[in-house]
Amino acid sequence: MTEFRPDMPTYIRAHAVMTAIAMAAGMLILWAIDNPHIWTGAVGGFAAVALRGWYMADEVMDEVWTMTSASLTGPYERKARLDEITKVRTIAGSVQIITRSGDKHLIKYQPDPQAVIDQINAARQNQAA
Repeated sequence: MTEFRPDMPTYIRAHAVMTAIAMAAGMLILWAIDNPHIWTGAVGGFAAVALRGWYMADEVMDEVWTMTSASLTGPYERKARLDEITKVRTIAGSVQIITRSGDKHLIKYQPDPQAVIDQINAARQNQAA
């Protein structure tokens, strides 16, 4: 049995990137509408992402995925059998799992997404053998 736990430094890094994007977008929008107080877009973008990050941190850090020899089980009763997984890939620091039925799951905020992918793929190959 293997557990994939979210990583707080990865969570913070992802929010730093979101903050930069939100600040730039806020300033760009205010500039486009000819607002004389463009700097408030940066303050608003920062505040929005910081508040979201602080509010969601506890919940997100509890989202643990467990892999057994037969399946992946995640938060909120999410489950994917290893033999049903068709694709495993990285999306913005998270690992996305796609099943034959089209279900998509994210294992979020992993410090090394490629290592998670390698472990899942190795378990899938062991199951198939």
